[in-house]
Parts: sequence; C-alpha cells; structure tokens
Amino acid sequence: MKKGFTFRQILFLSLSVFIFTSFVSFTSKSATLQDNNPFAYLPTSTTKQVIKHSYFALSYNEKYEQAEWVSYFLRSESEGIGHYKRPRFINDPKITSESADSDNYKKSGYDRGHLCAAADMRFSKSAYDETFFTSNISPQKHNFNDGIWKKLEEKCRFWATKYNGIYVATGGVLQYGLPTIGSEKVAIPKYFYKILYCNYKGKNRMVAFLIPSIKSKESIYKFVVSVDSIEKMTGIDFFPQLNDTIEKELESKSDYKAWAF
Repeated sequence: MKKGFTFRQILFLSLSVFIFTSFVSFTSKSATLQDNNPFAYLPTSTTKQVIKHSYFALSYNEKYEQAEWVSYFLRSESEGIGHYKRPRFINDPKITSESADSDNYKKSGYDRGHLCAAADMRFSKSAYDETFFTSNISPQKHNFNDGIWKKLEEKCRFWATKYNGIYVATGGVLQYGLPTIGSEKVAIPKYFYKILYCNYKGKNRMVAFLIPSIKSKESIYKFVVSVDSIEKMTGIDFFPQLNDTIEKELESKSDYKAWAF
C-alpha cells in the first residue's frame, strides 16, 4: 500500500500550484499590456522631440514646423461617438520650440489638415479637443483634405470597428526644398502617409498608404505601398517594437488582401 503525502510534500505542491498560477496570470496580463495603449508602437524620431498627449503621441520637426509623425490607437466606433463643438486651433503647450501658429494658414489657400483626425477621437471631449493642437496639423489643399484623405480616414474607422481597434502612424513626407506658407514657413508636404497595424484573432495585419497631396478620384487601394518604402523616404522606423521577423515580413509587403475593402 502506498503511503499518503507528507505535510512537506503537500506544502511543496501547494506552493508550486500558486507559483504556476501567478506566472500564468502575469504572462497573460503582459501579453495584453499593449492593448489600447496609444504609446505601444511609437515610431523612431529623427528629431528626438517626442511629445505624448493623453491619447496620441507625435514627433515634432521644428525645421518643417509640423509633426513628422503622429501615432495613436484608433478605437472601435462601438465604444461611442460624441458630437462636440469644434474648438479653435491652439499652439501645443508641450512643444519646447513652440508649434507653428494657426495664423500661418490664414489666406494661404491651404486647410489646417488634421493628421490624427478629430473624428478618430470622438469617444471623449478631451480626446477630441487634443486633436486641435497646431502640432497635429499640416497644410493640405481642400480638395485633398476633403477628398481622398477623408475617404482613407473613414476607411480607417471602418477597419477599427471591424478589427476591434487598430494602431495608426501618419504624417506628411518632410523633405528638403518643400514650399512653405506663413511667416513661420510651414512646409507643404507633397505626399502624406498612413500606416496601420492590428493583431486580430491572432493574425497580424499591416498596410501602408502613400498619397500625393492633390485632388484624386482614384480608389485608396491604388496608393498601397510597402512600409519599407515609406521608411526609406522618411528615415523613420515604424513599429520597431514588433518581433524582428514579424516586422520584416509585414513591412516588406504592399498587399491589402488581409484588409476588408
């Protein structure tokens, strides 16, 4: 007949179960730490002036008087859509070199084009109001801003709802010799980009768009490019927090088939 467990063995087994349970709980929590975190996948910065607001981050480029990128988590619209009065654009209090004043855009012929769209932050008034810092705008012709750029923003919100939230990195391509507006010489990008990433039901998805800043009647899928190509143009590394193998695979493709159009 086998002997029963001794007290010491019972104690050891109890401790082992406790440690294992705690480890599983910790690792499960760690695996979801980046969920909904607007700062989980920040790109690298060529200027070292990264600003974190409550709901998005940006890298400000003083030379061009605008952000080289804005990065945020775009929530599903099922989390709520508020209707708020549009505030005035104000200078970003966190930019040490001061963000370009909104007056630069007056009578310039260019819209104050949002990078992080105000409509992307309708889940709360404070989030909505943050998008009206002048660090979050770039000169855009109205027929671009209210045309194909708006269509892409609307499609991003569709995907955010379909895939329970997506990560967005967006900005104008800032290069030497761009024309400017205003007394502070705010650069006018010739191209704007959006890079989207999500992991939905265990499947990684990434897609990038590079769109000329002109009026266009083309479908947005015509402007799908590889993330690698945008990185070469900008000198920015997007989604460096991803596993190297996954990042390399996702960023080399210019394929939109994993995204429902």
